[in-house]
Amino acid sequence: MIRRHIAALTLAGVLAASGGGVLVTKQQQEAKAAITIQTAVVKRTIFTKSITSSGKTKAKWTAELKFQTSGRLTWVGVKEGDHVSAYQAIAQLDPREVQKNLEKALRDYASQRNDFEETWRVTYKGTKNSQEALTDTIKRILEKNQWDLEQAVADVELKHLSVEYATLISPIAGIVTRVDTPVAGVNITPSTAVFEVIDPQSLVFEANVDEVDSADIAIGKRATVTLDAFPKTPFIGSVASIAFAARSSSGGATVFPVEVSIATSSAVRIGMNGDVAIEADTQENVVVIPTESVREEEKASFVYKKEEKGYKKTMVELGVRSDSEVVVLSGLTEGDEVVVKGFTNLPK
Repeated sequence: MIRRHIAALTLAGVLAASGGGVLVTKQQQEAKAAITIQTAVVKRTIFTKSITSSGKTKAKWTAELKFQTSGRLTWVGVKEGDHVSAYQAIAQLDPREVQKNLEKALRDYASQRNDFEETWRVTYKGTKNSQEALTDTIKRILEKNQWDLEQAVADVELKHLSVEYATLISPIAGIVTRVDTPVAGVNITPSTAVFEVIDPQSLVFEANVDEVDSADIAIGKRATVTLDAFPKTPFIGSVASIAFAARSSSGGATVFPVEVSIATSSAVRIGMNGDVAIEADTQENVVVIPTESVREEEKASFVYKKEEKGYKKTMVELGVRSDSEVVVLSGLTEGDEVVVKGFTNLPK
Protein backbone atom coordinates (compact mmCIF):
# COMPACT_ATOMS: atom_id res chain seq x y z
CA MET A 1 0.00 0.00 0.00
CA ILE A 2 2.75 2.35 0.89
CA ARG A 3 4.52 1.67 -2.41
CA ARG A 4 1.32 2.25 -4.40
CA HIS A 5 0.71 5.51 -2.62
CA ILE A 6 4.20 6.69 -3.34
CA ALA A 7 3.82 5.71 -7.02
CA ALA A 8 0.56 7.60 -7.26
CA LEU A 9 2.14 10.67 -5.76
CA THR A 10 5.04 10.38 -8.13
CA LEU A 11 2.74 10.11 -11.17
CA ALA A 12 0.70 13.09 -10.01
CA GLY A 13 3.87 15.08 -9.59
CA VAL A 14 5.00 14.21 -13.10
CA LEU A 15 1.65 15.20 -14.59
CA ALA A 16 1.65 18.46 -12.67
CA ALA A 17 5.12 19.23 -13.84
CA SER A 18 4.16 18.37 -17.41
CA GLY A 19 1.06 20.60 -17.30
CA GLY A 20 3.05 23.43 -15.84
CA GLY A 21 5.59 23.07 -18.63
CA VAL A 22 2.88 23.38 -21.24
CA LEU A 23 1.56 26.49 -19.53
CA VAL A 24 4.98 28.07 -19.31
CA THR A 25 5.74 27.26 -22.96
CA LYS A 26 2.49 28.83 -24.16
CA GLN A 27 3.13 31.98 -22.14
CA GLN A 28 6.63 32.18 -23.57
CA GLN A 29 5.30 31.84 -27.12
CA GLU A 30 2.76 34.60 -26.56
CA ALA A 31 5.42 36.84 -25.07
CA LYS A 32 7.74 36.10 -27.98
CA ALA A 33 4.97 36.87 -30.49
CA ALA A 34 4.19 40.12 -28.71
CA ILE A 35 7.82 41.13 -28.99
CA THR A 36 7.99 40.40 -32.73
CA ILE A 37 4.82 42.40 -33.44
CA GLN A 38 5.69 46.06 -33.96
CA THR A 39 3.22 48.93 -34.02
CA ALA A 40 3.20 52.59 -34.99
CA VAL A 41 1.12 55.43 -33.57
CA VAL A 42 -1.37 57.11 -35.90
CA LYS A 43 -0.44 60.79 -36.05
CA ARG A 44 -1.88 64.04 -37.33
CA THR A 45 0.67 66.09 -39.21
CA ILE A 46 1.64 67.85 -42.43
CA PHE A 47 1.80 65.30 -45.23
CA THR A 48 4.15 65.81 -48.16
CA LYS A 49 4.14 63.53 -51.17
CA SER A 50 7.59 63.43 -52.72
CA ILE A 51 8.60 62.02 -56.09
CA THR A 52 12.14 60.70 -56.11
CA SER A 53 14.44 59.97 -59.01
CA SER A 54 18.12 59.65 -59.82
CA GLY A 55 20.05 61.90 -62.17
CA LYS A 56 23.12 64.05 -62.57
CA THR A 57 24.21 67.66 -62.80
CA LYS A 58 24.63 69.37 -66.16
CA ALA A 59 24.91 72.87 -67.62
CA LYS A 60 22.08 74.25 -69.73
CA TRP A 61 24.45 76.59 -71.57
CA THR A 62 27.36 74.86 -73.27
CA ALA A 63 29.30 75.67 -76.43
CA GLU A 64 31.31 73.14 -78.43
CA LEU A 65 33.61 75.07 -80.73
CA LYS A 66 35.31 73.79 -83.89
CA PHE A 67 37.11 75.40 -86.81
CA GLN A 68 35.28 75.37 -90.13
CA THR A 69 38.30 74.13 -92.08
CA SER A 70 41.60 72.34 -91.56
CA GLY A 71 44.82 74.28 -91.17
CA ARG A 72 47.82 75.07 -89.05
CA LEU A 73 47.03 76.04 -85.47
CA THR A 74 49.09 79.16 -84.75
CA TRP A 75 47.66 80.30 -81.40
CA VAL A 76 45.85 78.77 -78.42
CA GLY A 77 44.82 81.34 -75.82
CA VAL A 78 43.17 79.15 -73.18
CA LYS A 79 43.63 75.97 -71.19
CA GLU A 80 41.20 73.75 -69.32
CA GLY A 81 39.79 75.49 -66.25
CA ASP A 82 40.24 79.03 -67.59
CA HIS A 83 37.39 81.52 -67.31
CA VAL A 84 36.45 83.27 -70.55
CA SER A 85 34.08 86.11 -71.32
CA ALA A 86 31.48 86.17 -74.06
CA TYR A 87 32.92 86.74 -77.56
CA GLN A 88 36.49 86.20 -76.38
CA ALA A 89 38.95 84.73 -78.91
CA ILE A 90 40.39 81.42 -77.73
CA ALA A 91 42.34 80.00 -80.70
CA GLN A 92 43.40 80.85 -84.26
CA LEU A 93 44.47 79.13 -87.46
CA ASP A 94 47.22 80.46 -89.72
CA PRO A 95 45.43 83.39 -91.45
CA ARG A 96 47.95 83.88 -94.25
CA GLU A 97 46.40 81.41 -96.70
CA VAL A 98 42.85 82.64 -96.21
CA GLN A 99 44.07 86.23 -96.36
CA LYS A 100 45.76 85.57 -99.71
CA ASN A 101 42.61 83.88 -100.99
CA LEU A 102 40.66 86.98 -100.02
CA GLU A 103 43.12 89.23 -101.85
CA LYS A 104 42.87 87.04 -104.96
CA ALA A 105 39.08 87.17 -104.82
CA LEU A 106 39.22 90.95 -104.56
CA ARG A 107 41.46 91.15 -107.65
CA ASP A 108 39.13 88.83 -109.57
CA TYR A 109 36.23 91.03 -108.58
CA ALA A 110 38.02 94.20 -109.73
CA SER A 111 38.83 92.57 -113.09
CA GLN A 112 35.26 91.37 -113.56
CA ARG A 113 33.91 94.77 -112.66
CA ASN A 114 36.19 96.42 -115.20
CA ASP A 115 35.08 94.00 -117.97
CA PHE A 116 31.45 94.63 -117.16
CA GLU A 117 31.78 98.41 -117.31
CA GLU A 118 33.84 98.23 -120.52
CA THR A 119 31.20 96.11 -122.25
CA TRP A 120 28.52 98.53 -121.14
CA ARG A 121 30.37 101.54 -122.50
CA VAL A 122 31.12 99.87 -125.87
CA THR A 123 27.51 98.83 -126.28
CA TYR A 124 26.13 102.32 -125.77
CA LYS A 125 28.81 104.24 -127.69
CA GLY A 126 27.35 106.60 -130.38
CA THR A 127 23.71 106.09 -129.41
CA LYS A 128 21.34 108.59 -127.88
CA ASN A 129 18.93 105.97 -126.60
CA SER A 130 20.36 102.92 -124.86
CA GLN A 131 17.32 100.82 -125.74
CA GLU A 132 18.09 101.23 -129.45
CA ALA A 133 21.49 99.59 -129.02
CA LEU A 134 20.31 96.59 -127.00
CA THR A 135 19.90 93.68 -129.37
CA ASP A 136 19.08 90.20 -128.05
CA THR A 137 22.72 89.13 -128.37
CA ILE A 138 24.02 92.16 -126.51
CA LYS A 139 21.40 91.66 -123.79
CA ARG A 140 22.59 88.11 -123.21
CA ILE A 141 26.22 89.26 -123.05
CA LEU A 142 25.36 91.93 -120.49
CA GLU A 143 23.31 89.50 -118.41
CA LYS A 144 26.20 87.02 -118.38
CA ASN A 145 28.60 89.75 -117.33
CA GLN A 146 26.19 90.75 -114.58
CA TRP A 147 26.07 87.18 -113.28
CA ASP A 148 29.84 86.88 -113.38
CA LEU A 149 30.10 90.13 -111.44
CA GLU A 150 27.67 88.92 -108.79
CA GLN A 151 29.58 85.64 -108.50
CA ALA A 152 32.80 87.57 -107.94
CA VAL A 153 31.09 89.55 -105.18
CA ALA A 154 29.93 86.32 -103.52
CA ASP A 155 33.45 84.88 -103.72
CA VAL A 156 34.82 87.95 -101.95
CA GLU A 157 32.22 87.62 -99.19
CA LEU A 158 32.99 83.92 -98.72
CA LYS A 159 36.72 84.55 -98.50
CA HIS A 160 36.07 87.29 -95.97
CA LEU A 161 34.09 84.81 -93.87
CA SER A 162 37.00 82.38 -94.08
CA VAL A 163 39.24 85.05 -92.58
CA GLU A 164 36.77 85.54 -89.73
CA TYR A 165 36.40 81.78 -89.17
CA ALA A 166 40.16 81.43 -88.78
CA THR A 167 39.68 82.80 -85.25
CA LEU A 168 37.63 80.72 -82.79
CA ILE A 169 35.42 82.87 -80.54
CA SER A 170 33.39 81.74 -77.52
CA PRO A 171 29.74 82.85 -77.76
CA ILE A 172 29.19 82.54 -73.99
CA ALA A 173 30.97 83.38 -70.77
CA GLY A 174 32.05 80.41 -68.70
CA ILE A 175 34.76 77.88 -67.94
CA VAL A 176 36.83 76.05 -70.55
CA THR A 177 36.26 72.33 -69.97
CA ARG A 178 37.82 70.83 -73.08
CA VAL A 179 40.89 71.63 -75.18
CA ASP A 180 41.75 68.81 -77.58
CA THR A 181 44.84 70.52 -79.00
CA PRO A 182 46.47 72.71 -76.34
CA VAL A 183 49.74 73.26 -78.26
CA ALA A 184 50.04 75.60 -81.26
CA GLY A 185 52.11 74.86 -84.35
CA VAL A 186 50.39 71.63 -85.41
CA ASN A 187 48.07 70.91 -88.29
CA ILE A 188 44.50 70.20 -87.23
CA THR A 189 41.14 69.22 -88.66
CA PRO A 190 37.75 70.34 -87.33
CA SER A 191 37.36 66.98 -85.53
CA THR A 192 40.79 66.98 -83.84
CA ALA A 193 40.67 70.47 -82.33
CA VAL A 194 37.50 70.77 -80.28
CA PHE A 195 37.06 73.36 -77.54
CA GLU A 196 34.20 73.35 -75.02
CA VAL A 197 32.97 76.17 -72.79
CA ILE A 198 30.38 75.66 -70.03
CA ASP A 199 28.49 78.36 -68.15
CA PRO A 200 28.55 77.30 -64.45
CA GLN A 201 25.75 79.74 -63.66
CA SER A 202 23.38 77.59 -65.74
CA LEU A 203 24.02 74.45 -63.68
CA VAL A 204 20.95 72.26 -63.13
CA PHE A 205 20.19 68.75 -61.90
CA GLU A 206 18.46 66.61 -64.52
CA ALA A 207 16.46 63.50 -63.62
CA ASN A 208 14.03 61.27 -65.50
CA VAL A 209 10.58 61.07 -63.93
CA ASP A 210 8.21 58.21 -64.73
CA GLU A 211 5.19 59.22 -66.79
CA VAL A 212 2.89 58.09 -63.95
CA ASP A 213 4.39 60.74 -61.65
CA SER A 214 4.88 63.47 -64.26
CA ALA A 215 1.32 64.78 -63.86
CA ASP A 216 2.02 65.62 -60.20
CA ILE A 217 5.01 67.83 -61.03
CA ALA A 218 4.81 71.50 -61.96
CA ILE A 219 7.24 74.33 -62.61
CA GLY A 220 8.32 75.94 -59.35
CA LYS A 221 7.75 72.90 -57.11
CA ARG A 222 10.27 72.69 -54.29
CA ALA A 223 12.95 70.03 -54.69
CA THR A 224 15.86 68.71 -52.64
CA VAL A 225 18.94 67.35 -54.41
CA THR A 226 21.40 65.05 -52.66
CA LEU A 227 24.64 64.41 -54.54
CA ASP A 228 26.70 61.27 -54.02
CA ALA A 229 29.77 63.43 -53.47
CA PHE A 230 28.04 65.40 -50.67
CA PRO A 231 25.62 62.97 -48.97
CA LYS A 232 25.25 65.19 -45.89
CA THR A 233 24.73 68.45 -47.78
CA PRO A 234 21.29 68.74 -49.41
CA PHE A 235 20.87 71.35 -52.14
CA ILE A 236 17.49 73.09 -52.12
CA GLY A 237 16.04 74.14 -55.46
CA SER A 238 12.90 74.11 -57.59
CA VAL A 239 11.64 72.54 -60.79
CA ALA A 240 12.87 74.70 -63.67
CA SER A 241 11.58 72.79 -66.67
CA ILE A 242 9.69 69.65 -67.67
CA ALA A 243 10.35 68.16 -71.10
CA PHE A 244 7.40 68.25 -73.48
CA ALA A 245 8.48 65.08 -75.28
CA ALA A 246 8.93 61.75 -73.51
CA ARG A 247 11.97 59.51 -73.70
CA SER A 248 12.64 55.84 -73.10
CA SER A 249 14.78 54.86 -70.14
CA SER A 250 17.45 52.16 -70.28
CA GLY A 251 14.84 49.74 -68.97
CA GLY A 252 12.27 50.66 -71.61
CA ALA A 253 10.03 52.79 -69.37
CA THR A 254 8.51 56.05 -70.59
CA VAL A 255 10.02 59.00 -68.72
CA PHE A 256 10.11 62.78 -68.89
CA PRO A 257 13.38 64.65 -68.22
CA VAL A 258 12.97 67.22 -65.44
CA GLU A 259 15.49 69.98 -64.70
CA VAL A 260 15.88 71.29 -61.16
CA SER A 261 17.70 74.56 -60.58
CA ILE A 262 19.93 74.56 -57.51
CA ALA A 263 22.12 77.15 -55.84
CA THR A 264 25.52 77.19 -57.51
CA SER A 265 28.51 76.12 -55.46
CA SER A 266 32.17 76.04 -56.37
CA ALA A 267 32.30 72.46 -55.09
CA VAL A 268 29.63 71.17 -57.48
CA ARG A 269 30.91 69.86 -60.81
CA ILE A 270 29.23 68.92 -64.05
CA GLY A 271 28.26 65.23 -64.28
CA MET A 272 27.90 64.54 -60.53
CA ASN A 273 25.38 61.78 -59.74
CA GLY A 274 22.69 62.07 -57.12
CA ASP A 275 19.00 61.86 -56.21
CA VAL A 276 16.21 64.42 -56.17
CA ALA A 277 13.03 64.52 -54.10
CA ILE A 278 10.34 66.75 -55.60
CA GLU A 279 7.49 67.88 -53.33
CA ALA A 280 4.49 67.07 -55.50
CA ASP A 281 1.67 67.56 -52.96
CA THR A 282 1.40 69.01 -49.45
CA GLN A 283 -1.61 68.66 -47.10
CA GLU A 284 -1.85 70.10 -43.59
CA ASN A 285 -3.52 68.64 -40.48
CA VAL A 286 -4.19 65.16 -41.87
CA VAL A 287 -4.07 61.70 -40.29
CA VAL A 288 -1.27 59.53 -41.66
CA ILE A 289 0.01 56.00 -41.12
CA PRO A 290 3.05 54.10 -42.43
CA THR A 291 2.43 52.49 -45.82
CA GLU A 292 3.75 49.19 -44.49
CA SER A 293 0.79 48.95 -42.10
CA VAL A 294 -1.75 48.79 -44.94
CA ARG A 295 -3.08 45.41 -46.12
CA GLU A 296 -5.17 44.85 -49.24
CA GLU A 297 -8.21 42.60 -49.61
CA GLU A 298 -10.48 42.55 -52.70
CA LYS A 299 -9.77 46.18 -53.61
CA ALA A 300 -10.32 47.22 -49.99
CA SER A 301 -7.70 48.43 -47.53
CA PHE A 302 -7.44 47.50 -43.88
CA VAL A 303 -5.06 47.62 -40.93
CA TYR A 304 -4.68 45.76 -37.67
CA LYS A 305 -5.46 48.17 -34.84
CA LYS A 306 -4.16 47.41 -31.38
CA GLU A 307 -6.80 47.14 -28.65
CA GLU A 308 -6.80 46.12 -24.99
CA LYS A 309 -7.48 42.45 -25.71
CA GLY A 310 -5.53 42.07 -28.92
CA TYR A 311 -5.54 43.32 -32.49
CA LYS A 312 -8.62 44.16 -34.54
CA LYS A 313 -8.89 44.11 -38.31
CA THR A 314 -10.08 47.61 -39.23
CA MET A 315 -11.17 48.81 -42.67
CA VAL A 316 -9.76 52.21 -43.72
CA GLU A 317 -10.32 54.70 -46.53
CA LEU A 318 -7.03 56.03 -47.86
CA GLY A 319 -6.02 59.16 -49.72
CA VAL A 320 -2.75 60.37 -51.18
CA ARG A 321 0.29 58.25 -50.44
CA SER A 322 4.05 58.55 -50.64
CA ASP A 323 6.78 55.94 -50.46
CA SER A 324 6.64 55.87 -46.65
CA GLU A 325 3.26 57.29 -45.54
CA VAL A 326 -0.38 57.37 -46.60
CA VAL A 327 -3.22 59.72 -45.67
CA VAL A 328 -6.17 58.13 -43.82
CA LEU A 329 -9.55 59.64 -44.71
CA SER A 330 -11.62 57.45 -42.36
CA GLY A 331 -11.35 54.42 -40.09
CA LEU A 332 -8.66 55.62 -37.68
CA THR A 333 -8.09 58.52 -35.33
CA GLU A 334 -5.03 60.22 -33.98
CA GLY A 335 -3.36 58.17 -31.25
CA ASP A 336 -4.45 54.74 -32.47
CA GLU A 337 -1.80 52.08 -32.87
CA VAL A 338 -1.49 49.92 -35.99
CA VAL A 339 0.68 46.91 -36.72
CA VAL A 340 3.61 47.53 -39.08
CA LYS A 341 5.62 44.31 -38.60
CA GLY A 342 5.00 40.77 -37.40
CA PHE A 343 1.68 40.13 -39.15
CA THR A 344 2.31 36.37 -39.18
CA ASN A 345 2.52 36.39 -35.38
CA LEU A 346 -0.92 37.92 -34.88
CA PRO A 347 -3.40 35.72 -32.93
CA LYS A 348 -5.75 33.81 -35.19
